[in-house]
Amino acid sequence: MIRTSVLNMARRALLVLGLPLTLFCVWWFATAGSTDFYVPPLSTILQKFPEVWTGERLASDVVPSLVRLTTGYLLAVVIGVGLGLVVGTSRVVRDVLEPVLELFRAIPPPVLVPVIMLFAGIGDTMKVIVIVSGCVWPILLNTVEGVRAVDEVLSDTCRSYGITGPSRLWHLTLRSASPQIVTGMRQSLSIAIILMVISEMFAASNGLGFTIVQFQRTFAIPEMWSGVLLLGLLGFALSLLFRLAENRVLAWYHGLRRAQRNP
Repeated sequence: MIRTSVLNMARRALLVLGLPLTLFCVWWFATAGSTDFYVPPLSTILQKFPEVWTGERLASDVVPSLVRLTTGYLLAVVIGVGLGLVVGTSRVVRDVLEPVLELFRAIPPPVLVPVIMLFAGIGDTMKVIVIVSGCVWPILLNTVEGVRAVDEVLSDTCRSYGITGPSRLWHLTLRSASPQIVTGMRQSLSIAIILMVISEMFAASNGLGFTIVQFQRTFAIPEMWSGVLLLGLLGFALSLLFRLAENRVLAWYHGLRRAQRNP
């Protein structure tokens, strides 16, 4: 039993880490001995990595970026799920808001950065709003579709037993829509990282995006690549954490799917 569990864990680790490690090895050997100024060897980048992203710069650039990312992402989740529940449960609200939502959804968030700067300034508020403006749409649209797809039989059962109000919302609507809500949250996570970097490239004085651009402008190429590598590692780590949280929150759903596949 223990041996089977260890083998399963090793198999999962290989599936998760196999491709990233392969790409890392390809990068290492492809750039080994490179004399191109703009494509330094990976060994040089790794040598610069701890020098650049530890100590003072960790506190002044990495931590503020993570705070903005977390704040904007969580606000997008709250707004997207809350508005999605309202739109999904009311046909009248959906008919009224759908044209406006489609209009704003079609606008690329980076285009809104100069506009947001006009009323939010150039501080952290602007950067958080930029993240929210892009992350909210996948969550909102997936929540709406999840709410609309609630099983009619379950809905009638709740009505028959007099389950209404918050109890119905929590035990039926949110539970039924949670797989699609989580899908939207997963899509928004990568968007949040992208918009975090973009927002920090405009009139910023710290953050990962700002620092990477400063390295590029001063031709500190290995340091610039180390920032790109840090962003990749950050995205990978957040993806793993999200997957762990998803497996815990949606354990009932994954168990149901397995039972349906193996009757």
